[in-house]
Amino acid sequence: MTAKVPAPGPQSRPASSLGRRLFQAAALVVLVSAALAWVGYHRYVDPGPLAQDSIVVVSSRGGLQAMGQTLAAAGVVRGDIDFIAAVRISGALGVGSQALKPGEYAFPAHIALKDVVALLRSGKTVVHRLTIPEGLTSAQIVALIEAEPALSGTIKDKPAEGSLLPETYFFGLNYGRAQMVERMQAAMRKTVDEIWQARASGAALKSPAEMVTLASLVEKETGVPAERPHIAAVFYNRLKLGMRLQSDPTVIYILTKGAGPLDRTLTHADLGIDSPYNTYVVTGLPAGPIANPGREALRAVANPLVSDDLYFVADGSGGHAFAATLAEHNRNVDKWRDLREKAQR
Repeated sequence: MTAKVPAPGPQSRPASSLGRRLFQAAALVVLVSAALAWVGYHRYVDPGPLAQDSIVVVSSRGGLQAMGQTLAAAGVVRGDIDFIAAVRISGALGVGSQALKPGEYAFPAHIALKDVVALLRSGKTVVHRLTIPEGLTSAQIVALIEAEPALSGTIKDKPAEGSLLPETYFFGLNYGRAQMVERMQAAMRKTVDEIWQARASGAALKSPAEMVTLASLVEKETGVPAERPHIAAVFYNRLKLGMRLQSDPTVIYILTKGAGPLDRTLTHADLGIDSPYNTYVVTGLPAGPIANPGREALRAVANPLVSDDLYFVADGSGGHAFAATLAEHNRNVDKWRDLREKAQR
């Protein structure tokens, strides 16, 4: 007798159908997740929406979302949600070297989201520069500092003349103006100390302060770098002989009070002004520096040229003609006057 195999019951089909549906749903979830992951990955690594190089100030106020909104408003990222997701993926929610750092950043065009996060993590903010030319007075340097928009704060007191080192200074956005003055003063102290220690034995100076004062005269007398040691030699020779230095820039400093250049030529009456800064009246160095000398002027004073010259006058080419005797100097003066008269015709 053959055993009968029961036919599939009506309840087995729904179970099979449910399994297929669950499988299909799971597969769909996987596919959607994969698609989202693919899209998310490319949004993370592909070029971003920024059309051109831009500088953006990113603040830490308001947290991560505020950062994202700032970047989105600037066109650096597509939206703050994308930015937050990228930060979480990159692990930049930590502290220390892993944390995002606020500041002013330069974002290149089409920067990828991952690189945005990396840049904010690096802290490589925009670097500003302030160049201070040699020979400016402290009042002129303070004016440059106050006019620099990337700096912040105020300068309460004008720094002493000759206390600021002229050079290029680098800083970040909102660096303090008072801090900048302190940096310039520290740089000058360090430079003066180094040059003073390396001065030539023949440089008859009593103190670093005297070196700065004489260097300020040299700085103002010539714009030709090669002439500085020669100018310094002339001043040294005059000091040794007890001759007055007769430096026009000292008189100009008195008349302008260090505020800027004189808008006229000096007169004979100007040369007789009673002031401890007037080297036509006083014997020896003026009462103090008349400007802020640079490194090369300081080095020229610390290591002057070996020369017997006692005089110099403009030669018409931007430099000077030097002389050891008054007769030779007078001839040079006559040549200068002739050149000046010809130029005025």
